[in-house]
Amino acid sequence: MPRPDPTGPARRFPFRFDPAFRLPLALLGVRPETAVVELAPDALVVRFGPWRLRTTPANIAGAELSGPYRWWRAIGPHLSLADGGATFGTSVAAGLCLRFAEPVPALAPGPWPRHPALTVTVADPAALRDALAPGTSGGA
Repeated sequence: MPRPDPTGPARRFPFRFDPAFRLPLALLGVRPETAVVELAPDALVVRFGPWRLRTTPANIAGAELSGPYRWWRAIGPHLSLADGGATFGTSVAAGLCLRFAEPVPALAPGPWPRHPALTVTVADPAALRDALAPGTSGGA
């Protein structure tokens, strides 16, 4: 299957912000203008205030819809003690869990720790999942 043009435009998927959590998240530097998933043919970049995750779409091994969540497990940047996955959360409604073929850094500066998955609470998790599907524009 031919790969999309690596110079093609990036698609942006903003995070969904629950009103109750806007102020606490803003204190961490996470606001609508600083929280977005950008998907280009050659890169997936997740910006969450001061936190960043960067990988290639080819590193996405799976994407599953999830939620709703309990607020204390989903809001803000989190590390799962169960599986080492990370969460960038702004809403308890729904999200998308991205599983990586090769774990990637996200929660701390530098190369460690590396996470096998990342959950993001974007406004339209199904649209991001579909954009990552093979054979779609911007997909792996």
